[in-house]
Amino acid sequence: MVIIFIVLDSKNILVVEDDLDIRELISFNLANEGHQVFEANDGEVGIDKARNNNPDLILLDLMLPGIQGLDVCRIIKSDQETKEIPIIMVTALGQEEDIVKGLETGADDYITKPFGFNELMARIKALLRRSDPKTVSDDLIFEDLKLDRTERRVFRDNNEIHLGPTEFRLLEFFLLNPKRVFSRDQILESVWPNNINVESRTIDVHIRRLRQSINLSGKKELVRTVRSAGYSLS
Repeated sequence: MVIIFIVLDSKNILVVEDDLDIRELISFNLANEGHQVFEANDGEVGIDKARNNNPDLILLDLMLPGIQGLDVCRIIKSDQETKEIPIIMVTALGQEEDIVKGLETGADDYITKPFGFNELMARIKALLRRSDPKTVSDDLIFEDLKLDRTERRVFRDNNEIHLGPTEFRLLEFFLLNPKRVFSRDQILESVWPNNINVESRTIDVHIRRLRQSINLSGKKELVRTVRSAGYSLS
């Protein structure tokens, strides 16, 4: 269970999906959450609406008629006027290769069909939170783990855990992006953005220290290693 306390203003969200039923269902639920929704049923229309409506976020299906989702993503991310728009890739393809291609093309996150709307909203909120830090509250919570960003304190099962500054930043990064796998390079770029001298083994050391601190006896291990890929918060 992931609980993230967020106050979100109404956002403009572009849904690029060729399946009418799925597109209308997503749009209906987003509208019920108070968002303004724009729809596109193919890649060409999606590109036009991204340029003309300047959405706060794009949900982009990978398999589209005409211009494919990967190409749509590449075009949007290469355009100076639209490159900063966060993109969540929506795909029925669960293969790692397809996901990696989407992320390398510039997508900021992905979700695999079939998915629940709660999961979709969690990913939308997380991505909007990263692009607009003003929407974040002070507490980040994942299962029985809580991080207080104001007082810079960490608790697990109501027991306070003392972390060093680097381990605190690492945990904050994972809590902002739960259940996503990050490579060492991605972690390095996010947690050590200005330090070009940090090596991958240094990241491994801090991950190990973080695990030792938050893995209380008898408790589930939350930070896991994904072979040949990186690390993930559960």
